[in-house]
Amino acid sequence: MESGERRRRIAISEASDKLWSGVMTRSAFLRVCAGAGIGLAGLGLSRPRRATAAPPTIQDIRATAGPSSAIEPSSDQHKFLRDAGRTFSGQTVRVVTEDTPPSLATREIMKHEFMPLTGINVVWELLPLDRVLAKVSADTARRAGTNDVFYLDQAWVGRFANDTVPVQKLLARKDLAYPRYDFDDILPSLVGHIASYRGQVVGIPYDIPINILLYRKDIFNRLRLSPPKTVPEYLATVQAIQREMQPQVYGNTGMWKSGHYSLLIDAATWVWAHGGSFFGLDNRPAINDDRAAAGMEFMRALAKYTPPEAITWDWTGAAKSFVEGRAGMYINAGEWFSMCDDPAQSKVVGLVEAAPCPAERALRPASQCSFDETPGFSRQGGSYLGLSMYSKRPDPAWILMQWATSSDVTTRASLLGGGASPVRRSNFDDPRIKAKTSVGIGTTRHFGVTLDAINNRMGTEPHAPAWPSLIDRFAIELGKMITGQQGIRATLDIMAKQADQAVRRERS
Repeated sequence: MESGERRRRIAISEASDKLWSGVMTRSAFLRVCAGAGIGLAGLGLSRPRRATAAPPTIQDIRATAGPSSAIEPSSDQHKFLRDAGRTFSGQTVRVVTEDTPPSLATREIMKHEFMPLTGINVVWELLPLDRVLAKVSADTARRAGTNDVFYLDQAWVGRFANDTVPVQKLLARKDLAYPRYDFDDILPSLVGHIASYRGQVVGIPYDIPINILLYRKDIFNRLRLSPPKTVPEYLATVQAIQREMQPQVYGNTGMWKSGHYSLLIDAATWVWAHGGSFFGLDNRPAINDDRAAAGMEFMRALAKYTPPEAITWDWTGAAKSFVEGRAGMYINAGEWFSMCDDPAQSKVVGLVEAAPCPAERALRPASQCSFDETPGFSRQGGSYLGLSMYSKRPDPAWILMQWATSSDVTTRASLLGGGASPVRRSNFDDPRIKAKTSVGIGTTRHFGVTLDAINNRMGTEPHAPAWPSLIDRFAIELGKMITGQQGIRATLDIMAKQADQAVRRERS
């Protein structure tokens, strides 16, 4: 790691400490991050996440156990943790992850299963994503090995690829192989899009928020509508809903908060759906070409059929507007679907269905983009777990990582943590998942659409090291565009210039 990068990472860590101790303002912290090349629009939330629920109880945990759960005394997994894991009894493994429902569920299962069987003490911190970034930045800059397992957003993969142990090296440790771990069961598209950089697998996919279409079946039945299969049909459908249902119901809703990453997510969706991309060949910006402009024209057209308050909403605001019955359909990460069936939060319980996103009007191949950008309507915002290159306890940490990303635990985290962690083929086929496909809290009835999105429709933002530094800047410019303060062409030209400058800066 060159000295300039080390200084930037330490600056992020120190600024985060000052922010959380109250001696630095949020805006000052974001300026430090932007100067260090990491964008944290929306104060570090690099992708839509539902608020963390209450921890699952021991009764919940036992109710989700299956034949391959380590908590079952007859399972090979139980015997492995009891025997191989016990060789590391008394050691402490430190994990730092974002405070999300799947992480909370996995940590609680761990307390009742992994720790008692192995005798390994695990300190698992659940933190806001900016604090995760600060800890990872400090640890890697100083090569301290304070934390053994990092939670890394896919947007950061280019930045921290050299700070985690290559997965193939870990899988070669047959003496530490978790029973029936089966790395190949992890969906290959997630390995490639979330946890790989320049052909090397640097971590294990951990969860996968991915865009799907949510629509009100009662409204669609009443108006004799079908879920839109094309982009023009999407616009025609929102127009039809609004024409018949206004002022109570809008055709669409959105997460268009100025300066927030949620706005960039929506913009990326429509840019990709019109054949555009952020970068073209040879690392050159393409965000200001005619296809990208067409995507922004379409997004602006949707504004007529979207609640005006959408310019103040991030992903949470958009989801709330939908479950409160204010829109007929919209596109968001599938992890929000279960919120629709929760009577404590939703006025549309049992009235919402999931469908694939419409077909793109055109689709630029990934081979014509740069930095692993892959255009696709179903934009993903996944994360991965990486074993720190500087860990002083790599063996027990690797055993923990395998357990946490095993088929059994990821299935149970999906059931107990809101449906954001189905990263394996076996998760979708598991009888415990299929048993929850009815209307109700924790429903998995959208999982079939989610799997189709992962396998066939997934869009991935550029993995350029400079990409995190562009997130805030792009979100600010798009905010000016969506509120009418700046034209589409002017906005995209500014974004292209910013992208070009950021890439050149990384090269120098």
